[in-house]
Amino acid sequence: MVSPEQWQERNQQALTEALAEVSQALTQHIVRGKEALRAASNQDVPQRPHWNPSEDSALNTLSTAYELSPFERDTLVLCAGVELDSRFAALCAEAQGDPQRPFPTFSLALAALPDAHWTALTPEAPLRRARLIELGTGSALTLRPLRIPERVLHYLLGVETLDEKLNGLAENVTDSNELVPSHRLLVDRIITVLTQRGRHSDPFAAPPVIQLCGEDASGKRAVAAAACEAVGRKLCAMPAEVLPANFAEMDELLTLWNREGILRSAGLLLECDELDMSDVQRMAALRGFIERSKGILVLATRDRIRVRHRVMVAFDVHRPGAEEQRHLWRQALGSAGVRLNGQIDVLASQFNVSAATIRAAGAEALGWLAREETGGPTDKALPDSDPRSISSPAADIGEILWQSCRVQARPRLSDVAQYIEPVADWDELVLPDTQKRILQDIAAHARQRAKVYETWGFAGKGSRGLGMSALFAGASGTGKTMAAEVLAQELRLDLYRIDLSSVVSKYIGETEKNLRRVFDAAEEGGAILLFDEADALFGKRSEVKDSHDRYANIEVSYLLQRMESYRGMAILTTNMKSALDTAFLRRLRFIVQFPFPDALQRAEIWRRVFPRETPTEGLNIGNLARLNVAGGNIRSMALNAAFLAADAGEPVRMAHILRAAQSECAKLEKTLTEAEVFGWI
Repeated sequence: MVSPEQWQERNQQALTEALAEVSQALTQHIVRGKEALRAASNQDVPQRPHWNPSEDSALNTLSTAYELSPFERDTLVLCAGVELDSRFAALCAEAQGDPQRPFPTFSLALAALPDAHWTALTPEAPLRRARLIELGTGSALTLRPLRIPERVLHYLLGVETLDEKLNGLAENVTDSNELVPSHRLLVDRIITVLTQRGRHSDPFAAPPVIQLCGEDASGKRAVAAAACEAVGRKLCAMPAEVLPANFAEMDELLTLWNREGILRSAGLLLECDELDMSDVQRMAALRGFIERSKGILVLATRDRIRVRHRVMVAFDVHRPGAEEQRHLWRQALGSAGVRLNGQIDVLASQFNVSAATIRAAGAEALGWLAREETGGPTDKALPDSDPRSISSPAADIGEILWQSCRVQARPRLSDVAQYIEPVADWDELVLPDTQKRILQDIAAHARQRAKVYETWGFAGKGSRGLGMSALFAGASGTGKTMAAEVLAQELRLDLYRIDLSSVVSKYIGETEKNLRRVFDAAEEGGAILLFDEADALFGKRSEVKDSHDRYANIEVSYLLQRMESYRGMAILTTNMKSALDTAFLRRLRFIVQFPFPDALQRAEIWRRVFPRETPTEGLNIGNLARLNVAGGNIRSMALNAAFLAADAGEPVRMAHILRAAQSECAKLEKTLTEAEVFGWI
């Protein structure tokens, strides 16, 4: 086994010998060109050492990979010599009889180097096709200056680097983590595809493109890296967004990468997960790159992409299954996982996350545990988590782990959803006992899903219907959104209100695409989705009279199917239950009717509406309860009254609430009756 230091020494020696051979050829050419020393050309000249194809050097590897002829190899060395040895410039100038030409040219190479052939100069020959040398400006092809690109020069010197023009576009991928069994099986199948054709002698041959489809971006990276490593290749990754639409820029990028792939003996992972598939120009650039790239190419996409002139083999990369996630959690937590076995079951059921997310959450939780055990600082919340997450050194490791996983898996939905900080609890929710029991049943379903689905085997009956979907129906202000907050608070999950204006699109297929993105992101992070005013999105399917009706019905049908397979919790609110599609209602697990509050419930809302810190004086709850408004309006009036009292420097009194009530009723276009406000002041 040759060490890197030994190889570097041998590589340097081999390059030095090659430079000496070319230098000798230049010297002989100079000698032959001088009339006074013509006789010297008849003297015996030492025979140049023959290139040894088994020589373990970068120059030999490059020559073999591109099948360079001895002349092409010597031309490349000639260009390298000008950069590495100052004597070469002088030799070039002297050999060309012009001190203003201290650089190599094709004319000089053809005249001075042995076994010269014109085909080495053509654009299709490897020297120019792979940019192993670059041509300077000039009129005559053979008289243009030749230079070796910096990247090729570094390669010949044995220096591992990335072409400077690819810096910022491509990155090295190293993934030493152990793959889960399902991903290892995929790697074995990919290896079969990449090796079934055997070794191809053409360095520009295009093997089948490997397409990795699915939502697990980190898993696709790990699978691609493992597959490339198994066939003796490194892996670089490049986002598809950097692909240029301009033909000349695309040609430049393709040439650079095709050369880089051979110099580094690397495959390319082209990451298309964030690419907008509806962008015609971007997709054309992507297909052009796929069809013209050489060597191993792996695509990471959500959906399958097809091209005309390149063989593509697709594999679905899913996130690890529940049992694999449990194994990953135990690996990530080490000895701490023994006492968290029950917690691990709950995590694997609630969060459908990738191996990378599990390792990140486990590392963060173990860091907190280590600081707690050593007495280090732990008196602050986890980064980006809510302030209720972790607040004391004695916090339970299971709670730390839950919050860490929640933060690591938090979905990216800022452009289509609003994050709601859940602060309401059961005490603030004023509802009849029947409705409260249904909400508590919803929470119980969420808490016990691991036991029922996995331990008791219901998941084995099929994946449909395993999600938790609920409809909250009732007039505006009756507590539907607050109830969703209470559930999120109880279950310690993120709550996102879906922005329908960002989801629904007039363009065919766009609504389904946006909804799929919402569901996929929420499924990984275990978030609760709140579709406010869902009747606008989940309305009844209509009779098909034109194409608009047909596509509207397709949207509803897609939603029905997606809701059935969604693993997380989705809450829909509506003011008009009758407007919803009956087939959709059948697929809901819970329906909660939020009634308009009666006088007793309104009195209870008024008792709880002001925080303890708010100063109040002389409030008559019985009188306030006569005001016939919903709970949301009561909260709005309480807040407005607090501002009025604060501005007056007084505690909140009935007079402030009366002014706030008059303003609120004007907003609602409701007339305050004498009976409602009698005795307030």
